Amino acid sequence: MRLMPFISDDFLLHTQTALDLYRRHAATQPILDYHCHLSPGDIARNRRFANLFEIWLEGDHYKWRAMRANGLDERYCTGDASPYDKFLAWAQTVPQCLRNPLYHWTHLELQRYFDITELLDPSTAPGIWERAGERLKDDALTAHGILGKFDVRALCTTDDPADSLEHHEAIRASGLRTRVYPTFRPDRALQVNEPAVFNPWVDRLGAQADVAIVRLGDLIEALSRRHEAFHRAGGRLSDHGLPYCYASPCTEGQAAAIFDKARSGHAADPEEHDRFASYLMLLFGHLDAQRGWTKQLHLGARRNVNTRMMHALGRDTGYDSIGDWPQVEALAAYLDRLEQEHALPRTMLYNNNPVDNYPMATMIGNFQDASGPGKLQFGSAWWFLDQKDGIEWQIDALSNTGLLANFVGMLTDSRSFMSYPRHEYFRRILCNMLGGEMERGELPQDHALVGGMVEAICFSNARRYLELPEVD
Repeated sequence: MRLMPFISDDFLLHTQTALDLYRRHAATQPILDYHCHLSPGDIARNRRFANLFEIWLEGDHYKWRAMRANGLDERYCTGDASPYDKFLAWAQTVPQCLRNPLYHWTHLELQRYFDITELLDPSTAPGIWERAGERLKDDALTAHGILGKFDVRALCTTDDPADSLEHHEAIRASGLRTRVYPTFRPDRALQVNEPAVFNPWVDRLGAQADVAIVRLGDLIEALSRRHEAFHRAGGRLSDHGLPYCYASPCTEGQAAAIFDKARSGHAADPEEHDRFASYLMLLFGHLDAQRGWTKQLHLGARRNVNTRMMHALGRDTGYDSIGDWPQVEALAAYLDRLEQEHALPRTMLYNNNPVDNYPMATMIGNFQDASGPGKLQFGSAWWFLDQKDGIEWQIDALSNTGLLANFVGMLTDSRSFMSYPRHEYFRRILCNMLGGEMERGELPQDHALVGGMVEAICFSNARRYLELPEVD
């Protein structure tokens, strides 16, 4: 007897109403991927991927963490093993991932990209490697082909102010239908506590902005010029990845002294770092408000925990976890200060610790106004929470304390071109929640009403809210 594929048409959809909602209102919606870490260079050159390692495993710290947990040597994650051997190591790990979201994502991705329905394990791995490799020769699975295949109308990469944006210029000239915009991510500007990182970055920033950065005012001028350059390139979002929001009092003189100290090679102490970061975060808020941008605050990740591996491999290699800092007081002070100065831009709050779901979901209600629906957003489930439970928790917290109907929906937050089924995953979970409530009489049996909300959350809310140019 032939077994039904693991990822069936009703995957994650447990009622007929949920299935109807998904098919009629969610499945056909385009994608607006307003926060991702795709390489602008890969998009600009329309990268063609040689094998499953390149498109699927390269740079994926989610998979590396699972492989390490399965006792595999580091050479199969970030080391010198061949691409095929790294893939075999992942195939060895996948059967151990039952109940980890990686198991869902792995098989959803294999099916959506390659029409492969077999479960990945060591016995099926050689055949899957060969079949996927053949499919990757097709133009439909180049970087541009994938964006078309999944109907990605726009995506926003994550870019440093010191980046040249040359790849974005090349993308605009390429004729790619998907609009690709940079997102302003100035986290390096806050690192006065690490002069060895901060000072080379300041020099690169100055070169890009054509400003000799000697004093604090020069830094501000350079950041302002780069913010303007991002705007000219179509950027309408900023992003900050912070342990917690910075809101310590800091005068211009204090910030200038801290800047001078860091430029002379002396690290700011923790109190000085908080003050300097608070000073610049107010500047960034004003810049975003002046240009009508949306600010994203990603709060609560405890990064680079393993010092030995940080020294060996660097940042963003899978040694991060959920932090447990208090978030509410500083976040409230920061948003309130910008509000008092008439400089609070549209803002999206993302939490990495589920403890902060309700604090963040209720915080946004303090600053909504008549400028538009959902000026402040409780962002989609992020990082360790972008799985079934975490997505449901985020939807429940937002629904119980605010207006789910104004939510701007899912994003990939990924470095991989294989991550677009994450939108399908989210949409199925959303429709399952709403469809179940319709069948239980907790929501009206009104497909126009509930289905219209589904469509808005999947695409049109984000298109309206973000005001990205030329997105249809």
